Amino acid sequence: MRLRLRRFRLTKAVPLVISRGSTAAVEHLLVTVEHDGLTGRGETGGFDTGHRAYATDAIAAELEALAPDLDPWAPEPLQALEPLLARLSPPARCGLDLALHDWWGQRLAQPVHRLWSLDPGACVATSVTLGLGEPVAVLARLERWWLQLPATRIKLKLGSPDGVGHDRVLVQTVQEALARRADAGGQGLELQVDANGGWDLATAQGMLPWLAERGVVLVEQPLAPRLDTAADAAGFAALRGLAPIPVVADESCWDLTDLLRLAPHVDGINIKLVKSGGLAEALLMARTARRLGLGVMLGCYSDSALLNGAAAQLLPLVRWPDLDSHLNLVDDPFTGAELVGDVLRPSDRPGLGVRGLPPEEVS
Repeated sequence: MRLRLRRFRLTKAVPLVISRGSTAAVEHLLVTVEHDGLTGRGETGGFDTGHRAYATDAIAAELEALAPDLDPWAPEPLQALEPLLARLSPPARCGLDLALHDWWGQRLAQPVHRLWSLDPGACVATSVTLGLGEPVAVLARLERWWLQLPATRIKLKLGSPDGVGHDRVLVQTVQEALARRADAGGQGLELQVDANGGWDLATAQGMLPWLAERGVVLVEQPLAPRLDTAADAAGFAALRGLAPIPVVADESCWDLTDLLRLAPHVDGINIKLVKSGGLAEALLMARTARRLGLGVMLGCYSDSALLNGAAAQLLPLVRWPDLDSHLNLVDDPFTGAELVGDVLRPSDRPGLGVRGLPPEEVS
């Protein structure tokens, strides 16, 4: 099996501002595995959660160092490769894991979701994201989304450096816009909020009841994630039962171990493939969360249609899809999941079902 890497750039149509900063463009890695005339493709890239960070250059170095060890192996059975994958950081493992799943589906001439016996008919609407900013700019971004698709689920970024007062103004402004659109169109719309760890405990304890009173349907990562896992869980525990509104862990939840640690204290988890290390761990997390009665959110960073097309294989298991990053790109070289209205469904093509430029043409 031959492993190859290519870099490609992704540029946002609208830069995204969250509590930790702003992103306008990223460089990602196309990871390919070639064997028996088939090529599997995956995607990964650097990211920063505030307490853990990975650089694209370091991820590439990990995969390049592993490449010689992969030469004697075939992409199947996937189980035989687990010791090699375990050596990698989550984002490096993600890129290779996706390429292996894509190859596997192509070998069997089936989309990955069908090999898992999942039902694309169970997919629900994805949310679209509004970054931090002045109210006029946030409303303009919302109107731009509505020109692009009939978005019924809106995720608003909070945790503003200007303070909780600014957060409250944004919530009220967006809720008023949603109410006007609902009155005009007769359709239900919902508002989710994501603080990206931008609140301290006292602020979060005050905001949860306030948000619930205003009809917000969930709050994601209200507190900053902590490397001390006991302290991290204690923060969520201190918010438990304050308001009838789901609290979802994102930056605090990377893998199955984190899920089990946080399960008594949260109502849901946000799975992102570069955090989990790819589809294998993400599938395990999604099934376990559902068995424990937790809601599953499926999220993204600044990802193309390749990475989101891979994540889309899990959508039938997901209560709160949040795969909108590729919809905000001006130079995405890939196409993948099908968008019908505001519902994403995994492709019916074999493997991850993603099409795009051949590896040698990606710059």
